[in-house]
Amino acid sequence: MSRKPMKNPYARPDALTLRAKSEGYPARSVYKLEEIDRRCGLLRSGQRVLDLGCAPGSWLLYAAKRVGAKGSVRGVDLTTLAIAMPPNAIAIAGDAFDRDGSTFAFLREGAPYDVVLSDMAPSTTGNRFTDQARSAELVRRTLEIAEALLAPGGAWVAKLFMSEELVEIRKQVRALFTEERIIRPEGTRQISYEVFLVGPGRRRPPAAG
Repeated sequence: MSRKPMKNPYARPDALTLRAKSEGYPARSVYKLEEIDRRCGLLRSGQRVLDLGCAPGSWLLYAAKRVGAKGSVRGVDLTTLAIAMPPNAIAIAGDAFDRDGSTFAFLREGAPYDVVLSDMAPSTTGNRFTDQARSAELVRRTLEIAEALLAPGGAWVAKLFMSEELVEIRKQVRALFTEERIIRPEGTRQISYEVFLVGPGRRRPPAAG
């Protein structure tokens, strides 16, 4: 007996996608950040925010709204954003992980940051283990950026495809932050195995010498 092919949940816009469009956001992912913000007290007026992998721009727009005119948001993505930028935000196309390139110099100009965000995901291969490994590597690299550019007391958020590497990554988060949390927002699709790691309270680096 033949089986019916599984429906692709991404083929048609769902209610959250339609709501995001109606509210001026390019993607439904904004509601994941909104929930994380609500649960963790993440974003406040006047903060400086870095958005890694900011395309298509929903997180950047939400963060810019939350930090207000006294705050600022810098974004970077391999893809150029196709949205109108609010006055307190700026984004460029580039590789955030190239520590010797002009993109990282752009990121340093806005440092130190109060919040570092990453909704980045690897280009998926269809092989779950490969995708999980690539996701874990992205998270580790965002932690390196947070270590370099995040102010003491600042917070970090990054998306991770759940895997056995979570145990080691949580150790790295605890070494850099006073707390660590794992959140799976309600807006996450049922078939997704993504979670968000949150590190509130960047530890103060040890004094040199």
